[in-house]
Amino acid sequence: MYNPDFWEVRLDHSDLERYPDQSALWFDTVEERRLQRRSQARARRLFGPVMELVTASLTHRQREALLLYFVHGKTQEEVAEIMGINRRVVSQHLFGIRRNGRQVGGAVPRLRRLCRQHGITADV
Repeated sequence: MYNPDFWEVRLDHSDLERYPDQSALWFDTVEERRLQRRSQARARRLFGPVMELVTASLTHRQREALLLYFVHGKTQEEVAEIMGINRRVVSQHLFGIRRNGRQVGGAVPRLRRLCRQHGITADV
C-alpha cells in the first residue's frame, strides 16, 4: 500500500556494512558505551530481587500488566487488548489512581515502597 507520508527505501544489509560505525546515526561514544554497560549490569543485579517482590507481593492482574508493559515492552493499549480490559484499567493496575489526594493501588508505587523497605536500590 502506498503512503505518500512515508518513504521506504530498500537497502541491502551488505550495503550498510561498508560504512564505519562513526558515520552512522546510532554511533555511541566510548563513554556512552561504558555507561550503557554499567546500566545493564545494574539492571541484571536488580532483576532477581525485584522479580521476587513482583511474584510475592502483587496481585495476578498487576503482575500480568507489569510484565507485559515493562518486560515485554507492550504499550498500555496492547496490554489492554491482551488482558481483555480497558486501557485506563491497565494504567490503574500499573500506576494506581489518586483518590481524595491519596495514591491508591498500582504495581509501580507498591514495588517502589517494597524496594525501599527491603533495601533494594539502583546502587546495589
